[in-house]
Amino acid sequence: MIQRLFSVLFALVLTASGAMAQDGPVPQAADGIVYIQVEARTSLASAQISVREYADRLDDVNGFSLGGGWYGVALGPYTRPQAQGKLSELLQARRIPVDSYIEAREAYGQQFWPVGARNDGAPVVPVPQDPVPQDPVPQDPTPAPEVPEAVVTAPVSTPDPAPVVAPESQPLPEETLQEARRSEAQLTRDERDALQIALQWAGFYNGGIDGAFGPGTRASMSRWQEANNFDPTGVLSTRQRAELQRQYNAVLEGMDLQMVEDARVGIAMQLPLGAVELDRYESPFAIYKPKTDIGARVILVSQPGDESSLAGLYEIMQTLEIIPVEGERTRDRRGFNIIGENDRIVAHFEVGLQNGEIKGFGLIWPAGDEERRSRVLKIMQDSYRRIDGVLDPALVSDDGQAIDLVSGLKVRTAKASATGFFIEARGTVLTSASLVAGCERVTLNGVHDARVLATDEALGIAVLSPVERLAPRRVAQFRSGELRLQSEVAVAGFSFGGVLTAPTLTFGTLEDLRGLNGEDGIKRLALSALPGDAGGPVFDSGGTVLGMLLPKDQPGGRVLPEQVSFATKGERILDFLRNNGIQPVARGGLTPLAPEDLTAMAAEMTVLVSCW
Repeated sequence: MIQRLFSVLFALVLTASGAMAQDGPVPQAADGIVYIQVEARTSLASAQISVREYADRLDDVNGFSLGGGWYGVALGPYTRPQAQGKLSELLQARRIPVDSYIEAREAYGQQFWPVGARNDGAPVVPVPQDPVPQDPVPQDPTPAPEVPEAVVTAPVSTPDPAPVVAPESQPLPEETLQEARRSEAQLTRDERDALQIALQWAGFYNGGIDGAFGPGTRASMSRWQEANNFDPTGVLSTRQRAELQRQYNAVLEGMDLQMVEDARVGIAMQLPLGAVELDRYESPFAIYKPKTDIGARVILVSQPGDESSLAGLYEIMQTLEIIPVEGERTRDRRGFNIIGENDRIVAHFEVGLQNGEIKGFGLIWPAGDEERRSRVLKIMQDSYRRIDGVLDPALVSDDGQAIDLVSGLKVRTAKASATGFFIEARGTVLTSASLVAGCERVTLNGVHDARVLATDEALGIAVLSPVERLAPRRVAQFRSGELRLQSEVAVAGFSFGGVLTAPTLTFGTLEDLRGLNGEDGIKRLALSALPGDAGGPVFDSGGTVLGMLLPKDQPGGRVLPEQVSFATKGERILDFLRNNGIQPVARGGLTPLAPEDLTAMAAEMTVLVSCW
């Protein structure tokens, strides 16, 4: 109650002081008769609608012509003390707008409501009554002042206001305080919200966005007026509102935000066509490339699918170069959001599944331009809607099918990649120590982040633990006991650094139980391995693991024959793992497997390890 009373008193004081500052003393009616001005309209038709709505819930409702094409709704007539008491009562009850004020009878002209009433004792001159509503609307003989049309770059329903641009040849006239109040009374709820948003952006308002111009909003308007060399009346004129919106929307100059309806992808939304332009369709994407040196990009996402398809798309998009690794990710069975950011770019993607269609969008923007990026993103989010249509899954060009592209978008590439293999059911992986040394990030199969648990430089091995627990289909079974020399062995590895989606199997023989210089911890193999095979499991013919393949690089830059490779001994690996709290499976030799069965088994336990 006290807070409401304070708001009313503040509004009364602000109204009185504003009138004194801009219009001189409030005129007193000769007979002391005044009205409470509650609303003003720019057409008779809209004023008639308003006056009828007020008359349904309030007493003493009147409608007057204000001149200049304006029509007012007022309560009265009252003496000034009666009006002050009535104004306070109605404001506290929130039955009239918070910017209502007391006005002398002389400010009002012809009365159109109630029909037959009069304001000055003269015979009533009926004001033409137009049907409600009707088009065209009958106009007052005095033409209304021309107001420049708004340049709309976003739907009116969005909280981000559209910039108001006055034509250079017809600048907006400055208004008196009374005229400013009348023009302000015509604002819609969205337009009032927009002014609060702009004042908040300018640093003058920190209240809620509620469209109510209470003491906090009025005070912020006064502060903005002072800062911009206007009289601090607490009521913004039409010209001042246009200037505030111009300042607010200056950051969007050149963005040329336009509504785009793309039937091929089934999406309609506003896009910054001043910064991007359509490049091509590469299912499931419509790709908008940079149009200026800003370097912005827009990606529209559209494909038929289900929850499984949605999950697969989420995993694939993690590999794209345009989506930095750092940043927030959220996902459920109905959609996902990805925010990737680094010191170069910020990528924001929103994708959802509805009625068997996966649709969404992404905005990629340079880092350091956060105000413009967030404003453009908000307009895109608020305008986004689904329409009929979904992108044809077969719509992929020849240029979009390169090995380092996903639907025409470049895949992020690692600094180095090699091989590892699962050694525990919770997804623990063994790999080469030299591969993971100095990495900022380590991934398994290019998607799952992993951290290094332990390393042994002498043995050349490292143990990785996935950040999110994995459930491998198969884990390694280490051989407890030596294998005869010249026995057949095989190495599973990503020989080509992940170009192939499955590991390859390379066959050879066990040549020696020591290294070339008699090293006891390694075995020598007659096997032609590639660099990507390093870290892979070395199998006997039954599929048990004899050891881990070591990188081929030798100290001193010595180049070995192609058929010479080395592996860390399995028994040394077992000791290291047990000393680090890991309990691997160890068993004797198994019955030999057919090559195709050994290949299938190896694929289930072998993993691509990448260093970023």
